[in-house]
Amino acid sequence: MIKGIDLTVLFGPGVPLPAPRAVIEALQSVKIEENSGEVQSGFELVFALEKNSPLNTLFLLAGGAALPILRVALVATMNGQAISLMNGVVTKADLAPGAGGAPATLSVKGKDLTATMETFDFSGLPYPAMPPFARVALVLAKYAWLGVIPQVIPSMESAPLPTEKIPRHQDSDLAYIRALAAEAGYTFFLKPGPAPATSFAYWGPEIRIGEVQPALTVDSGFATNCDELSFSFDKSEFEIPIVFIQNPQTKAPIPIPIPSAIPFLPPLGLVPPLPPKINRMKDTARLNPFEAVARGFARAAQRSDAVRGQGSIDVVRYGRILRARNLVGVRGAGMAFDGIHYIDSVTHDLSRGSYTQKFTLKRSGLLPSSPSVAV
Repeated sequence: MIKGIDLTVLFGPGVPLPAPRAVIEALQSVKIEENSGEVQSGFELVFALEKNSPLNTLFLLAGGAALPILRVALVATMNGQAISLMNGVVTKADLAPGAGGAPATLSVKGKDLTATMETFDFSGLPYPAMPPFARVALVLAKYAWLGVIPQVIPSMESAPLPTEKIPRHQDSDLAYIRALAAEAGYTFFLKPGPAPATSFAYWGPEIRIGEVQPALTVDSGFATNCDELSFSFDKSEFEIPIVFIQNPQTKAPIPIPIPSAIPFLPPLGLVPPLPPKINRMKDTARLNPFEAVARGFARAAQRSDAVRGQGSIDVVRYGRILRARNLVGVRGAGMAFDGIHYIDSVTHDLSRGSYTQKFTLKRSGLLPSSPSVAV
């Protein structure tokens, strides 16, 4: 579609296969939303539909006339490196008839594989003597045939004794996994890769460490590689959580303030804002001290991002594909906002001859914590 960048489209039931040439030639544009946290990632494929096109069959399949699940995998190859952008299923198809000799337009929309986890309600299924992470691993095991690879990080919560309590499944698989993540202070998402038609299912703390992608540069002459970039600073949601643990002898609650320094979230900003409010987490008194402190750290992590940014890039000019849930450097935005940021979401827009990305960034404070960023 673009010089130096190739897009591979795979679709089909079970194991998706490369799309035939007629389908690729009819493809007009691709949009992929890659999100973190609770927002599902999704995609949209737009085709020019001729009367005798094989895409008519695709439309029937996408509409659910013959298959319960139609899988779609999208892979971009840039500089010889294949990058899996989406591994999902079709959830909706729209057909707009052509007019004045123009072909009809077929729009195929879908979500990542979390959509398959909303289909059935397994309420009541028992999990005797299983801690939360073991329950999550067992739930994800049933999606191995879709290429889902579990990445489950054990939480602080211990397994309840069967003589006292037997946990039971509530609602759909996705709702139950997210509920367990919220209780542990974790996040859950599916990340495409490492191979086409596979995905990592991550259940664990939101980690902001690792490789830093090349800097987004603005207002720097020939080094500029970012079309738009703006930032905002809002500390209204920033807070200090206070967890309560209970003394088993006296039954007296003991308050423990949670510091802003979180082990798995190193400060990307050098100067965090002063917290305008305090949150007393009284529901932690029933937990053991380790579980209570872990939940406090999770709450602090969710409320620690006072700096937000958004912008757009041309992928060819930037030189690589920007990925969500990773770190990226910023240059030229001013001393307050330069440095390393966490990429919260990315929207890919591909059409013939064009590949642009819109993104949102976040971090805890002002001023860079690192004196330099990768170029």
